[in-house]
Amino acid sequence: MIQGFAVHAAGAELHTFKYDPGALRPSDVEITISHCGVCHSDVSLIDNEWGFSKYPFIPGHEVVGTVAAVGENVKHLKAGDQVGVGWQADSCGYCEWCRRGEENLCAQATPTCVGRHGGFAERIRVDARFAILIPEGMDAAATAPLLCGGITVYSPMRLHNVNASSRVGIIGIGGLGHMALQFARACGADVTAFSSSADKEKEALDLGAHHFVNTRETKSLKALGSKFDFILSTINVDQDWSAYVTALRPHGSLVFVGIPPKPATFPVFPLISGVKSISGCNIGSPMQIAEMLDVASRHNIRAVVENFAMRDANAAVERARKSAVRYRAVLAN
Repeated sequence: MIQGFAVHAAGAELHTFKYDPGALRPSDVEITISHCGVCHSDVSLIDNEWGFSKYPFIPGHEVVGTVAAVGENVKHLKAGDQVGVGWQADSCGYCEWCRRGEENLCAQATPTCVGRHGGFAERIRVDARFAILIPEGMDAAATAPLLCGGITVYSPMRLHNVNASSRVGIIGIGGLGHMALQFARACGADVTAFSSSADKEKEALDLGAHHFVNTRETKSLKALGSKFDFILSTINVDQDWSAYVTALRPHGSLVFVGIPPKPATFPVFPLISGVKSISGCNIGSPMQIAEMLDVASRHNIRAVVENFAMRDANAAVERARKSAVRYRAVLAN
């Protein structure tokens, strides 16, 4: 039996819960969990904001732990290895996207805590392809949020070839944005932080930004016309998106990883005249997560976390629900 903390109804508190995982599949690994991040997606699932949560379930999809057992077909992991698991726990393995190494785009992808039990628990089982070795020396608590939040901001930077010649803007200095600043700086880019909180300027600069723009000062934003090659929006609030489109250089891209509550509207003419693009991006593939962890290890990129004992999961979830965490909550067994 595996014991964890499950929610039994939309918005309800987590309570101790046990389940039988059955026999270990040949392709699976069982992981003893040391830490699990509390992502805002966990709160959305707990509250059924997306309309497909099934109860009871154990949340959690930013898992760090130690391999306890491996299935008979698993050759690349062994008991005792420290691994991480993110949003995805399985995929079909044979579709076009899986064969291309983009398992995160698989139509049959299995999220770690949707329709199955996640990481607010003592142990978890996933397909071994989605248990990623963690480089030696990385702090487990600070690494856990990288497994979802970190790859969510790293993946679009790789997709859009952010490099030392790039001028990058990061909208929002929160749970995602504070990691995005660090990765953009590691790419060698010139980095600008956009935030509506003027008191975050020093912290944004410490995290890797070269410049800071207070988005409450509309003149400051409008003065940045045609400056950026890549702007990443990490926030879940509405903005004047046309101003960001205007701020893009020719061939520039505005990429969304946060979901604003209202449909976003844009002027089309600047997109056409400047050959600019607007897109979204989700998590990365297992291969890309491994690459991201290597980059984080070499550049000392880490999430800023608030630590909670696993038994205090309700307190951590409530702080995340109120957006009171600075910047990621992490549970520890």
